[in-house]
Amino acid sequence: MSKKSTIQVEKVNLHIVNWLKEYAENAKVNGFVIGISGGVDSAVTSTLCAQTGLKVLCVEMPIHQAQSQVSRAREHIELLKTRFTNVTDVEVDLTPVFETFKKAVPNHDDVAKVNLSLANSRARLRMTSLYYLAGIHGLLVAGTGNKVEDFGVGFYTKYGDGGVDLSPIADLMKSDVYALGAYLKIPESILKATPTDGLFGDDRSDEDQLGASYDELEWAMLEDEAGKTANDFSGRQKEAFEIYKRLNKCNQHKMNAIPICLVNRN
Repeated sequence: MSKKSTIQVEKVNLHIVNWLKEYAENAKVNGFVIGISGGVDSAVTSTLCAQTGLKVLCVEMPIHQAQSQVSRAREHIELLKTRFTNVTDVEVDLTPVFETFKKAVPNHDDVAKVNLSLANSRARLRMTSLYYLAGIHGLLVAGTGNKVEDFGVGFYTKYGDGGVDLSPIADLMKSDVYALGAYLKIPESILKATPTDGLFGDDRSDEDQLGASYDELEWAMLEDEAGKTANDFSGRQKEAFEIYKRLNKCNQHKMNAIPICLVNRN
């Protein structure tokens, strides 16, 4: 189930850069602000934004972050600044804010629920910081979610990393993002790193949380779009397909518009 991208990277790169530039110019903003995590999605997104020539503010927002993630984020930002004069950066250390938040909210006996809620709170604190910076600098918050995460399994935090102004790579599969990353020459340390959201303060990977790899989920998403069902597969393929379908179903609330109770005024 290993997936290989089929996109024409040079053509896709130019298309997204032009789309970003046109959108920003129509919105009459100065450029983009992006949270840099040390992962491939934020590295690719920030490089795409940098190519517009508009102001790009890269933001590190550590919250008890693993040193490996911090190092990769810093490596990417420094490289990006040497390549593009329109790129600047800032670090917003949210660890003290997060610790204060933890003390302010009531605790609960269900440790798993508390840990998940706190993980999502990290993402929401980061979103708040990005919008603060966007507001004072006249920037748009650029999202870093890819197609599998955003529209396949909903692997993001509602009003956290899902709270953005525009999503330049949300129509790209994870394999496409890696292909584009290689074309854009983002650091090899990022291309080879195991994907992780870094929200739990430990070494769990995205695959640990999801129960399937991105290759498997991308495969399942394409099979589902082709009208296949779990009964069409067996073994690990069936298991991966069922994981995809379960996550897709339970996370529809993230992918669909907020429901509105319509009132009959007659």
